Amino acid sequence: MTLATAMGPIDPKLLQDILSRHLAFYRNKAPTYQAVMLDSLGELWDKQYCKLLDVGGGTGVIAQAIAELFPVDEVQTVDMVDRFCPSLSVLTKQYDGKTLPFADRSFDAATLNNVVHHVPVTARTDLLREIRRVVDGPLYIKDHESCGRLDDLRLTAMDAIGNIPFGGMIWARYLKRAEWGKLATESGYRIARRAAPKQYRKSIHELLFPNRLEVTMRFEPA
Repeated sequence: MTLATAMGPIDPKLLQDILSRHLAFYRNKAPTYQAVMLDSLGELWDKQYCKLLDVGGGTGVIAQAIAELFPVDEVQTVDMVDRFCPSLSVLTKQYDGKTLPFADRSFDAATLNNVVHHVPVTARTDLLREIRRVVDGPLYIKDHESCGRLDDLRLTAMDAIGNIPFGGMIWARYLKRAEWGKLATESGYRIARRAAPKQYRKSIHELLFPNRLEVTMRFEPA
């Protein structure tokens, strides 16, 4: 697969075929949100990678989709809880949430997809520093960005809708733009690029949960 073909818009039907092989939920549910999320990631993707680490992979289906749709030779995913789908072809590992079970510079890039807001505030810098240790390259982060209390309430409701069906984490503390910059600096990164705003939701859903709440960034080692 070439970089050019991988970075085109994600076909929701193709993505549905991938996800539904591992989660029955997607047999009758088009993964529209996930397709837009991967599109935003693809906008920032800058090269072919040999090895990618997906941190906080949950069921592992997004790591599986990245392995099949993006220009990367190998994908591994880790999480603190082993709820990985047994049918995945990507490698999976459970870890203690503190020390990634890999040697220094084992990977060329990493992803954190809707994970950071679930990490305790005091543990976030340590997590990114640990990723920096095992990854010799950029960290791609898809997450949320809050402007205040109302946004926090919106995001809490949105997380509950998206995570409860899969047994995902509900507790969260959302970051503001300045906090993302501070986290990057304290962790040894800089925010190199932000993806352009994407249309995750339309009509009444966009009014309830504005698309500006979604953010995708590429963190480069400082």
